[in-house]
Amino acid sequence: MMRKVFARGSGWLGATVLGAVLLVQPAAAQSDNPARVLNVVAPWEVASLDPAQHGHAFLRLEVAQTLLEVDGAGRPLPSLAASWTVSDDRLSWRFVPREGVVFHDGTPLTAEAVAASLRHARAKAGVLKEAPIRSIKAEGGAVLLKLTEPFAPIGAVLAHSSAIILAPASYREDGTVTAVIGTGPYRVERLEPPQKLVTTRSDRYWGPAPAVEAVSYLAAGRGETRALMAESGDADLVFTLDPASLRRMRSSRAVQVQSIPLPRTVAIKVNAGHPFLKDEPARRALSLAIDRAGIAAALLRAPEAAAGQLFPPSLPDWHHPGLAPLVQDRAKAEALLADLGWSRGEDGILRRDGVPFRLSLRTFPDRPELPLLAAALQDQLRAVGIALDVAIGNSSEIPAGHRDGTLELGLMARGFALIPDPLGTLVQDYGVQDYGVRDGRQGGDWGAMNWNEPRMAEALAELLRNPDQARGAELRRTVAALLQDELPVIPVAWYQQTAAVSRQLRNVSLDPFERSYRISAMGWAE
Repeated sequence: MMRKVFARGSGWLGATVLGAVLLVQPAAAQSDNPARVLNVVAPWEVASLDPAQHGHAFLRLEVAQTLLEVDGAGRPLPSLAASWTVSDDRLSWRFVPREGVVFHDGTPLTAEAVAASLRHARAKAGVLKEAPIRSIKAEGGAVLLKLTEPFAPIGAVLAHSSAIILAPASYREDGTVTAVIGTGPYRVERLEPPQKLVTTRSDRYWGPAPAVEAVSYLAAGRGETRALMAESGDADLVFTLDPASLRRMRSSRAVQVQSIPLPRTVAIKVNAGHPFLKDEPARRALSLAIDRAGIAAALLRAPEAAAGQLFPPSLPDWHHPGLAPLVQDRAKAEALLADLGWSRGEDGILRRDGVPFRLSLRTFPDRPELPLLAAALQDQLRAVGIALDVAIGNSSEIPAGHRDGTLELGLMARGFALIPDPLGTLVQDYGVQDYGVRDGRQGGDWGAMNWNEPRMAEALAELLRNPDQARGAELRRTVAALLQDELPVIPVAWYQQTAAVSRQLRNVSLDPFERSYRISAMGWAE
C-alpha cells in the first residue's frame, strides 16, 4: 500500500551552482535591445559538465533542477516531481513528474527521461551511487525508485546537485554528459572553461519569467580580486569575501554587504591513525591549544563564529546545547601531551623518543579565510610545542591525501547541507556499512580518517532506518557527543556566507543551503 506524502504543488525554489558546460547551445534570436547582464563572481572554477563533479554550478545558476526541492529546514518539497508516495515498508518511492515542463531543447519532461537521468547519475561516484537503491525505472507515467533497505535521507539525496535532471540529448550512449540541457529559468549560452559561464533566460521555462535576462558567471580565485570587482562596479554580485575586504566594504557606498550563518564548519581533519594523533588525548591537546574566540573576533570579524562544537546553531536538530563547549586551555594541553611522553626540546618543540612533534597541515585558498586561519593555528600550536608546516594547495589535495594515506591534518570548511539532510553527509564522513569507506580506511574524504567508533556507526545506521521523532533526537545528541569526545575532526569556526551586492540590484537573498543564487527572484532598480 502506498501512502500520500505530498500533494501536487505549484511552488518551486530555484537552484543552481557554478557550472561547467562544454557545449554551447543555440543562441536565442538577437534583440535590438540587448539584455542587461548580471555579473556574478565567486571563487569556484567551472571545469566539467558532469553533474557528479559540477552539478552544483548548474543548480546555483538555475540552469537545471532536481526532482525534489527543500524548504528552509531542509524538508523535501515538490520541484520536477509534482507529488510522491512512499510504501509502508519505505522501500518503494513513486514520483509523478510535473506536467507541462519541457527541457531547454523543447523535449518534454517525462518519467522515462527522469529515470534515465537518475540512472546516469547513479552510475557515477556520488551520493546516488552510495544510497541503497535497487532500481530506478519509469512505470505508469511515474518514476519508481526501489531501495534495498529503508533510507531516511533519500529525499535529500534526490535534491542533491549531482541528481539534477537533464534532457536525453545531454548524454552519449555511455552516459558521458556532452551538454547541460535542463529545465530551469536560465539556459547555457556560452562556456569558457574554467572561469566563465554565460546564461540567458529560457523562453521554455515552466515557471514565471525572471526579470534578469542574462547572467555572466566568473570564477576568481583571489578574494582581493573579487572585492575590487565589487567595489569598482565590474561585478553586481560577489560571493565569499575575505575578512579584510568585508570590513572595508561594510562602509562602502558602492555596495551593500549581506551575510548569513551557514550549516558549515571550518574544521581540522585529523588522521587518527598517525602515530602522534591516534590517542584521543593528543587530539584533545590540539583542540585545547586553539583560541577559537580570538580567531573568530580578530580574523573572521564575527565573534559568534567561534565553534564550541562541530554542528553550528544553524542546524538546530543536530546542535547540542548541553555539550561543554570546546575552549582554549594551554596548560591542560601541555599536561595531556606530557602524559603521552612528550617533552620540550631546546628549540621549544616537543620530542618523544628523540622524534619532534611536527605535523603538516594542508589547506586551500578557495575559501579566503582558510590560509589566514592556518597561519593562526600554526602560531597557537607552536605555543604548546607542536611544529606545524602549512601547505596551501588545491582543495583536491585533502581528499587525495585521505585516499593515499599521506594526509596528517587538513584545514577545510565542511558543509552539512550539501545533501539537505545532514545525515546524508554524516554517513559519508563517518562510515556506516558501505558509506564513507575509502580504500579500507575508516571515514570519508571530508570527514574522519582512520577513526572507527562502533557507537557512531550504530547511531547513524539507526537514524537511516527512520526512527520516531524522540528516538531520532536522542540519536542525534549521541552523534554530537561522540564527535565532541573523540575529535576525529576538530572544529574551529562556524561559517558565515558573505556577499557584496550592487545597489542596483533588488530582492537579493542568500540561500542557507547554498543550492541557489536565487537570481530568478532578483530585479534591477529603476
